[in-house]
Amino acid sequence: MELQALQAVANSVRTLTMDAVEKAKSGHPGLPMGLAELGALLYGEVLKHHPPEPKWPNRDRLVLSAGHGSMLLYSLLHLSGYELSLEDIKQFRQLGSKTPGHPEFGVTAGVEVTGGPLGQGLANAVGMALAETMLAAKFNAGRHKIVDHYTYVIASDGDMMEGVASEAASLAGHLGLGKLIVFYDSNRITIEGSTDLAFSEDVLKRFDSYGWRTMQSSAYDLPGIAAMIAEAKKNAERPTVIRLESVIGKGAPTMEGKHAVHGTPLGAEECKRAKQALGIPEEAMFHIFPGVREYFAAKQKAWASAHRAWEAELAAWKAANPELARQWDLWQAPKVALSGAAMPEYKTGESLATRVASGKALAALSNAVGNLIGGSADLAPSNNTYVKEAGDFNRANRLGRNLHFGIREHGMGAICNGILYHGGLRPYCGTFLVFSDYMRPAIRVAAIAKLPAIYVFTHDSIFVGEDGPTHEPVEHLAALRCIPNLLVLRPADAEETAEAWRMAYERLDGPTALILTRQNLPVLAKADGAWRSTLRRGAYVVRDCAGEPELVVAASGSEVHVAVAAAEQLKDRRIRVLSVLCREEFARQPAEWRRKLAPPAARKLAFEAGVRQGWIGLFEEGVDAVSIERFGESGPYAKLAEHFGITAPAVAERMRKLL
Repeated sequence: MELQALQAVANSVRTLTMDAVEKAKSGHPGLPMGLAELGALLYGEVLKHHPPEPKWPNRDRLVLSAGHGSMLLYSLLHLSGYELSLEDIKQFRQLGSKTPGHPEFGVTAGVEVTGGPLGQGLANAVGMALAETMLAAKFNAGRHKIVDHYTYVIASDGDMMEGVASEAASLAGHLGLGKLIVFYDSNRITIEGSTDLAFSEDVLKRFDSYGWRTMQSSAYDLPGIAAMIAEAKKNAERPTVIRLESVIGKGAPTMEGKHAVHGTPLGAEECKRAKQALGIPEEAMFHIFPGVREYFAAKQKAWASAHRAWEAELAAWKAANPELARQWDLWQAPKVALSGAAMPEYKTGESLATRVASGKALAALSNAVGNLIGGSADLAPSNNTYVKEAGDFNRANRLGRNLHFGIREHGMGAICNGILYHGGLRPYCGTFLVFSDYMRPAIRVAAIAKLPAIYVFTHDSIFVGEDGPTHEPVEHLAALRCIPNLLVLRPADAEETAEAWRMAYERLDGPTALILTRQNLPVLAKADGAWRSTLRRGAYVVRDCAGEPELVVAASGSEVHVAVAAAEQLKDRRIRVLSVLCREEFARQPAEWRRKLAPPAARKLAFEAGVRQGWIGLFEEGVDAVSIERFGESGPYAKLAEHFGITAPAVAERMRKLL
């Protein structure tokens, strides 16, 4: 270990950080300056990586869960040779730069996750470690190990306070994800001041109770930290957390150790004093210490050699295992083609809940796509997310594709994001729609990071019935639909459900939410003979009339068959019913196409068993709505339908009044 070179790297991190934050007049210098030595050790001596190939499948992953400390990451990516120039560093926090305020997946080479919301990154890392474990069990054969890497995390006191980290860490300990190593930056400072204000627990005892190996050290004892990492790697049965005592803002003469340095530029005078203490000219900007470039140049040669050795190993493995090699190449692609998926077929009038139809579609996809994995937050029998032939993932069976997340919705969502960040697997997860609130932060990050997660949300309306208002979603569809880049699909019957699953699986640039019923729905006759293709534009004509319609009813999900039945009660009027699978996709279509489905002269009625938010502006001419603008009630769902006026006779009466 070249301690002198590592110290030069650490001090370069400090100078790059203070100058980048000072130039931007914005940022968080505290963590990068406090953990500069750890960062130098990880990027110089610990990580298995190859900067010219930032997506190398067998690289170690480093997750900066404390994403506010992004200058630590950016400095080290630049110094170690990733595609991040000094000019990029100088553009820290500027519009369109590769160095945004918090790391963003897909924007900067070497950034493994979109970081910022505390706790999310640690939970993402659990998903990464799970993916590594599953892929290693699948593909490592004989003497060949093509999947053999670690996931490292830098987490702060704030990460340890957030509940999502606890949810994920608990599951990681239960599953024995031993190739996960977390560095807990214990500087005892948060924005408001000392952690003593609100946080006095023994974090290591908590993680010990989760089944983790726990260690502690000074953040500045690099040989000691390296020895602990080596010790953690000796036993792959448990994940490891290493608590590092650090000084926030280390190197800032008057600000180190104080809460102000967490998220405030040092200021010109403090930068001047810090540079004097480091022995560099006070006017030096973005200074890189002597020997750093040479140190990393030598490392890059070693990393390139290791990468070539892995490529040779991969080639030998492929030659010895042609069928596994074929699957490896498929799984490393963005998605597996669905040509072999024998999706279920249904007859008009057949009755089943869309959650049941979803389970049938999932089973068909699972048979065709070997890397489709997932599970539920302890609701698999209700969500129909369990695939019988796929086996359970646990300590004894690393090949099982059914994941049991436990009652941990937020952790579940963030873990699925981590699986996607890792690559090689395609996850889905399920819960009741009303509990999408518990995983909303992870859904939002998936949408920002363009991760193709699939969410199975069942029990989608007041038709949950007897469980009452706490379990009956009325505002949740609107809440999900307002998340940019989240595709929300609410199928009207079993046939639409199968198509919705295809759409969700085929989508690669963001997450998809499937909104499914508890109660049975009839398979509808479709007026549009090409409905399967039209459906992908968000809506199609499910029931038509002779000539131009007087009234167009736009309904979704379980309300579509009610709208059709209501229209049948007014056969003397020209009523068209649209099944709106995806309201936002329909709204994105050209106005001319939308007007063909809903002519401007026709009256418009939206119908959904939830709040009307978002429906009123769907058509340029305006729209009335049958909706529910209050919380539900406890009782049999048929009685609730009568109580809230969403039966066919009640909706038919609304239609009469409009006409």
